[in-house]
Amino acid sequence: MVHKKLALVTGANGHLGNNLVRFLIDKGIPVRASVRNLKNKEPFLGLDCEVVQADITDKKSLVSALQGVETFYAVGAAFKLWAKDPKKEIYDVNLEGAKLQIEAAAEAGVKRIVYVSSIAALDYSRLPTKEDFGYNTDRRDTYYNSKNDGEKLAFELAKKHKIELVVVLPSGMIGGEAFAPLNVSYNIINLILKKEIPVETNITMNWVDVKDVALGCYLAATKGRTGERYILANEKCMSLKETTRIAQELYPELKIKLPIAVPKAILFIVAWFMEIGGKISGKTPLLTTKDIAMFSGLQQDFDISKARKELGFNPKNSSQVVIEAMKYLQENKEKENLTKVKF
Repeated sequence: MVHKKLALVTGANGHLGNNLVRFLIDKGIPVRASVRNLKNKEPFLGLDCEVVQADITDKKSLVSALQGVETFYAVGAAFKLWAKDPKKEIYDVNLEGAKLQIEAAAEAGVKRIVYVSSIAALDYSRLPTKEDFGYNTDRRDTYYNSKNDGEKLAFELAKKHKIELVVVLPSGMIGGEAFAPLNVSYNIINLILKKEIPVETNITMNWVDVKDVALGCYLAATKGRTGERYILANEKCMSLKETTRIAQELYPELKIKLPIAVPKAILFIVAWFMEIGGKISGKTPLLTTKDIAMFSGLQQDFDISKARKELGFNPKNSSQVVIEAMKYLQENKEKENLTKVKF
């Protein structure tokens, strides 16, 4: 049976994807959730949605998943800042994913796509940055490059196939439901609570509630202008030191210490050793030299007036978002799905 307003969400077991599925179900919208592995049932327990197998690098599976769909939320992507083979595991996956998701939508007759990009695809040369400043000119990070180039490609193909495409650019999503493995942003909150961020890196995060981003995706689908991009973030970023202070106040019994300031040269040496360890173990290093070079001191501040005005996007205060995310992790740390996260 074809539902007139059926929505497909790719990457539906991921942090944003799963919270978006839950939001759409609450709205009474019929949802088809696609995942790469159907064995991963936990994120869908108790949810009234259809779960299908699809891979963003497999066009045939996407075309099948998109049959009868009215609105396609293209959430699925490789969201990681480190890999043993970054071009193959991050860049190629995200570029191929962008291409195939648009082409499959065209083949299936889908008319409207909300494509999830990232604040990685914004130009930070002027702050606060906004959508019409263009794309990120810093080409040192493979994930950032994949989001910049993937978004451009999505726009080009949507125009070619005459598909309505609206792009959203979320910042560091935390809060809401979370399943292992935790995403990059949520993992930082987890590491603070576990007292595993000992040194001050001067890296900032722009925290946003994943539920606000899920709502923003829906608003983009219903109110967003075709061919436009919308930042889904808070106006101001927060340092990891400020974030740690919130944890100290919230959980004094954990005796969390503020990260210690060290010279940048020492940070580079520490990061270099961590990278070597990562290459040997295959596990993501806590810090890389590229992280220090690119992000230390970068202020991720945004002008979100376009999303506020055109979509009605009104994000929760970032301090409140951090408090709620920390409470969620502490309350759920006994659960198997959060204790067995592989970092």
